[in-house]
Amino acid sequence: MKYNLITVLGPTAAGKTRLAAQLAHRFNGEIISADSRQVYRSLNIGTGKDLDDYIVNGKQIKYHLIDVVEPTEEFNLYSFNRMFYRAYEEIVRNNKIPFLAGGTPLYIHSILKGYKLGKADFSRYEELNKLTDEDLKSLLLKVSPKLHNTTDLSNRDRMIKAIIVKNAAEEPAVIKIDSLVIGIKYERNEIKKRITERLKKRLKEGMIEEAKELIKSGLTYEKLEFFGLEYKYLSLYLKGELNYNDMFQKLNSAIHNFAKRQMTWYRKMEREGIEIFWLDGADVEKATEIIKEYYFNE
Repeated sequence: MKYNLITVLGPTAAGKTRLAAQLAHRFNGEIISADSRQVYRSLNIGTGKDLDDYIVNGKQIKYHLIDVVEPTEEFNLYSFNRMFYRAYEEIVRNNKIPFLAGGTPLYIHSILKGYKLGKADFSRYEELNKLTDEDLKSLLLKVSPKLHNTTDLSNRDRMIKAIIVKNAAEEPAVIKIDSLVIGIKYERNEIKKRITERLKKRLKEGMIEEAKELIKSGLTYEKLEFFGLEYKYLSLYLKGELNYNDMFQKLNSAIHNFAKRQMTWYRKMEREGIEIFWLDGADVEKATEIIKEYYFNE
């Protein structure tokens, strides 16, 4: 078989999750999420987890890489790659078809192009160096619970390097991925309409209240803004720096621009030789035909 993964991509609000779940239901699959914010617990409405989308005909489709870290924890491309390959191997071991679905193009690109992130990735040093001593100790004890050498817990430089080396030692071998890639696209006006309607729906569902709860739980406004898009503008609104109407208009515009950037990424992938089978909308029947023809017949 030529392919060993099926990827579903497209701009935000295109219906990727629902389509991937429907396809996973038809083809006995499980889904690995490629979303840089849905990995965080408690970031639900703003990240659009829409967990009901994973229930198809009363059956729960298993998903991976959603709700795997706390909002206070670090998560990056390196973390995603390690978790992706672990989930991928588990799915294949269970004789299921792995589906990759999501809207973070860098994460998708890293899998489709087989990024080699290196063994001891010391480019993470500066990132880790921003953490407090207590956070570093906690992280080090998490990856190395049998650590007895207390000097490793009293020296920042040693702790950071130990975390990097330990993570690298546990990094799985990169598997050669050949993915069948299915893309969802809409006319520009249609995707803008979908984005605006979805934003209104999320606000009605309690997106502002969710942001308030995150602040109440101890998350700083700065950290909330770090999560971008919805959380950035909700933070500005809650601080009183934007009124409701301005928050809505600026956020809506920012999401439209994000969708444009996603499509720019996907066009770049095509220029690099990644073939994307485009659907006009989240057409499950057309996607099913593509999978039958290309995934199983080559």
